Amino acid sequence: MKSFKKYTYLPAPPEEVYLALTKAQSIQLWTGAEVEFTEEPGAEFSFWDGDITGKNIEFEYGKRIVQQWYFGEDNEPSIVTIKLHEDKKGTSLEFVQTNIPDEDYKDFTEGIEEYYLGGLVDFFDE
Repeated sequence: MKSFKKYTYLPAPPEEVYLALTKAQSIQLWTGAEVEFTEEPGAEFSFWDGDITGKNIEFEYGKRIVQQWYFGEDNEPSIVTIKLHEDKKGTSLEFVQTNIPDEDYKDFTEGIEEYYLGGLVDFFDE
């Protein structure tokens, strides 16, 4: 199992980035796909028509989101922690994910960078 950490800068205040990550309508805008999401600890969610599924663990408004992401039934859940840090230019987003299966690491992290984080960057750059 591997871990992945990435920082991304977004030209918006942390509260706006937080809302983009926790409101189903906003998530649908930057992913361009069907989303099932409720900002509630214990609620299960689905992005990209089920390509990413998991369960919400914790929310701290404007600062932090913690989730479990699933990699099939045989693997332990992966923990994703997103921290939002105020920056002169807007927000520094810290994305940390643990327990990524070795065989999925390359494809999965490329997808996170291109579609998940890249989608957020495009959403706030427009």
